[in-house]
Amino acid sequence: MQQVTDSTDAATPLPLTGERTVPGIPEENYWFRRHEVVYLDLLGHCDGKVVVDAGFGEGYGADLISRTATHVIGVDYDASAAAHVARRYPSVSVLRGNLATLPLASSSVDAVVNFQVIEHLWDQKQFLDECFRILKPGGKLLISTPNRITFSPGRDTPLNPFHTRELSAAEMTELLTDSQFVVESMTGVHHGPRLKELDAKHGGSIIDAQIERALAGEPWPAELTADVAAISTADFDLIGADIDASLDLVAIAVKP
Repeated sequence: MQQVTDSTDAATPLPLTGERTVPGIPEENYWFRRHEVVYLDLLGHCDGKVVVDAGFGEGYGADLISRTATHVIGVDYDASAAAHVARRYPSVSVLRGNLATLPLASSSVDAVVNFQVIEHLWDQKQFLDECFRILKPGGKLLISTPNRITFSPGRDTPLNPFHTRELSAAEMTELLTDSQFVVESMTGVHHGPRLKELDAKHGGSIIDAQIERALAGEPWPAELTADVAAISTADFDLIGADIDASLDLVAIAVKP
């Protein structure tokens, strides 16, 4: 474990590598808002709590949680991310550590947030066991991940090279229950009406329209850039219906 503090080495913004989303980039705005909507929707579960953001990435979500939580502890293994968050988001207490061995005492926190991270981990079960260990009885694990059925359709191997294993709703539920959690709810992120209009406008999928340009290394058409830059969290729906058709899975699990 390493406590991370402010450093002049952290002055450079985090680069956009494809492994994590970064705010403030017009062409990245779709993915940023798709992640941000889950933070906003589940923020009430962090109100007045001691919260761990496990795998905080750029740190914008941990900072958002800190506005309502009593204390936010961010844990991430990446040294550049840890230094960046310590500088940019002073409301977050940053620890550099392995998510498979969380550097926190047993039964010490009220909630663990883990959004768009578990699909990157090699030992998902060990990580969930660690979340269970550090949570107080009655504490909640708030977790999201791409839905394997729609994110890598028809494949066992993820399309995203940064992902080790993607999950369906049934597989996520099984993992959580195997780690002794009780699944309180399972919902999914879907395109709302405006994004469905943009899907139709851009050949059936605004996601595919973005990915095609990125893979080809082609400049984005001005209209696509403008449409993506204008997307907001209100353009996504987070609902419990049609879970297997959702884009991302969102679960709330409780330590009995």
